[in-house]
Amino acid sequence: MPLLAVGEQAPNFLVKDNFGNDVQLTDFHGKTVVLWFYPKADTPGCTREGCGFRDKMPEFSHKQAQILGVSFDTVEENSAFAEKFSFNFPLLCDTQRQIGLAYGACDSKDAANAKRISYVINPEGKISHVYEKVDTTVHADQVLDVI
Repeated sequence: MPLLAVGEQAPNFLVKDNFGNDVQLTDFHGKTVVLWFYPKADTPGCTREGCGFRDKMPEFSHKQAQILGVSFDTVEENSAFAEKFSFNFPLLCDTQRQIGLAYGACDSKDAANAKRISYVINPEGKISHVYEKVDTTVHADQVLDVI
């Protein structure tokens, strides 16, 4: 699936987060949303990227930005990941690949893992930045620079 383009309306979704709560994109209307896809909970690159967002959370909050991690992991897997690393933002459990397919993070419902990509969605729900390649060590800073 192709990635969404800057200026496109971000597709809404409804999935469970790591707490088992229903989450949809429209819950964050009026805020900037950082939607970062990661391949697998509790793996080195995903941990590094998640910790980068965690450590910069005060700066994201100051800018009225909501961080949402997305993987194909279960609620239980993402819950353990979030607890282990004290993540202070929701991890979305896209077990049916609904978000992954809509945002080009996978090519089929059979995909084992999400591609490591990210989107910044503006307060009106439109894509403002697309990250097709992500360096997990500096990604949180890159995103902060554009919002």
